[in-house]
Amino acid sequence: MPALKILPGNIANMIAAGEVVQRPASVVKELMENALDAGAASVSVVVTDSGRTLVQVIDDGCGMSPGDAVLCFERHATSKIETAEDLDNIVTFGFRGEALASIAAVAEVTLRTRRAGDELGTEVVVDGSRLVSQEEVAAPRGSSFAVRNLFYNVPARRKFLKSDNVEFKHIVEEFTRVALTRPDVAFTLSHNGRDVFVLKPAKSLKFRVLDLLGSNVADDIVDISAETSLVRVSGFVGRPDTAKKTLGNQYLFVNGRFFRSPYLHKAVMKAYEEFVPEGLTPSYFIFLEVDPHTVDVNIHPTKSEVKFEEDNLIFRILYACVRETLGKHSFGASIDFDNDAAAQLPVIGKGFDEYKPSVTPKVDFDPDYNPFEPSPVASDYDFSNYSPSREPKPAAPQQYVEKREDYGKLFESKVLPATQVLTVQDKYIVTVARSGLMVVNVRRAFERILFERFLGALSKGEHVSQSSLFPEQVRVGVENRLLFDENAALLKSLGFDIVPFGTDTVVVNGVPEGFSCEGGKAEAMVSDLMFILSEGHTSLSETLQSSLAEKFAILGASTAKVPSSPFEAQRLIDSLFACDNAELTSRGRRIISIIPVGEIDKKF
Repeated sequence: MPALKILPGNIANMIAAGEVVQRPASVVKELMENALDAGAASVSVVVTDSGRTLVQVIDDGCGMSPGDAVLCFERHATSKIETAEDLDNIVTFGFRGEALASIAAVAEVTLRTRRAGDELGTEVVVDGSRLVSQEEVAAPRGSSFAVRNLFYNVPARRKFLKSDNVEFKHIVEEFTRVALTRPDVAFTLSHNGRDVFVLKPAKSLKFRVLDLLGSNVADDIVDISAETSLVRVSGFVGRPDTAKKTLGNQYLFVNGRFFRSPYLHKAVMKAYEEFVPEGLTPSYFIFLEVDPHTVDVNIHPTKSEVKFEEDNLIFRILYACVRETLGKHSFGASIDFDNDAAAQLPVIGKGFDEYKPSVTPKVDFDPDYNPFEPSPVASDYDFSNYSPSREPKPAAPQQYVEKREDYGKLFESKVLPATQVLTVQDKYIVTVARSGLMVVNVRRAFERILFERFLGALSKGEHVSQSSLFPEQVRVGVENRLLFDENAALLKSLGFDIVPFGTDTVVVNGVPEGFSCEGGKAEAMVSDLMFILSEGHTSLSETLQSSLAEKFAILGASTAKVPSSPFEAQRLIDSLFACDNAELTSRGRRIISIIPVGEIDKKF
């Protein structure tokens, strides 16, 4: 066994960087948090090539002295803690002094900084944990960190970075999380010379949500508030009817710090149990304020997880708070009288008749009235036989219409041809079969047809697209807009004509044949597309092609236009029988059922 030895400082820093700096978004997060700790009122983030070439964060905070500008790149250089007891009272984002040392170990970093009282600033250049230069320069108050060529000295880490759109999506996520914590601070984000976000100081958190995520999110959230001796809860939760299939816009903060907690996420979802269908997730922006001594923020290298002393109590408080908010805004489900599983109406008690006796209504009728007895001819009504118990009979017409010989042809009974079909409640198509009646499930028929159509498009590049008469704009947010950019070729191969518009919006110009282009359905379709695309399909092997085609087919079947005429229904049946398998969907569900004549005979 080789003898033990102490690792050199630069190698130790590179190992630490593997925990703290996982991708360019990690650099953005650490530098933005440092800027806020420095008291900045304005923070600008400049990114080139999704952070591979440059990540620069500029702030107008307190700045650093020449000595601190060099010392900040050393491991565990911090001004936040001096004793072990200080770890129990952390109120800032950074405190361990690992971020800048880790970043400098895997990139080329240039720092320009100046304090308010200094005439000149300081420029420090660090390359792979090695100090290259330090000199006095003219600089504005605050700090500017320029991180270039991330992972240039760790080729394996750089090789495993994802595409530019994916990496920039992660940058937007981190930028959004930090920007939500401080609505009073101005933030900007630019990518390759183009402004993505320009956020002015907001009046409140609601306005910051509006600026970051758009009115379609800000208009669908309601306030949440509660205060106990253990925790203070504030923020917003989404309306149940706006819950999405995709995870997104779920934010938990403790003492102004974003964190992930599957446990507390479960508390929120449990509160929504009877309000949203299974598989949908509502938006929420929940801020928790607790005593710093009761929460440990030092259990994860990136400080994205925390541990509460009384996590069970916080779970119950959060559940009760969300539940109360939903009830207060009357988000309970309405009664569907056509649904067997709907809530039952209350049963009237036996003593109800004592307070309001029930009276059986009297039925007044004429036992001698014969509807086939001809009435005397009169110009108006005949009052000769009028009595209080009998209504006046209408007079018979003066002339009778003679029966035509071809009169019965209007009611002539005809057997429908085999090609004649009927649509039942927009769910089924019924037509004549050799052994009885054939019933076709409309939605499953669409699913089978679209599945084979998409499978052919993925394997052979064959697709048919139908243009929308009125293109629809759908705001999806910056992160999801990048998702559409990343999968533009895939969507085009399937027949979707969806183009970007601005930084956070897409325009639906056309959809594959079989999808509905009706107004109002575009937003739901785009939301479902985001859910499918977020799962990732980087390698379209035969198995993945089938899986992806199935998901798009299910989406198309849910939005397809139901046949409104026998001709359209017949066309659907023809398309179904043109498929390789017309009896089962790709998921093995039955499409066609034959009702034999014998079964029909039993009904009579």
